[in-house]
Amino acid sequence: MPDGLNLSDLTAGEKLRMAGLIARMAKRGLADDGTGNVDLSDLKRRFERIENQARRRKNGGK
Repeated sequence: MPDGLNLSDLTAGEKLRMAGLIARMAKRGLADDGTGNVDLSDLKRRFERIENQARRRKNGGK
């Protein structure tokens, strides 16, 4: 993870949500029709939101 964020900085719920998002990304990749045009932007944004939340908590606020 970038910016000095470790897995130990995440709560169990955040880890579970991130694992679910990774699984959904993989599922979308498998469902691809072979063109490589898989839109993962919505899942990436949700993933980044979780990372940002953990980073704010680690740094002690906003």
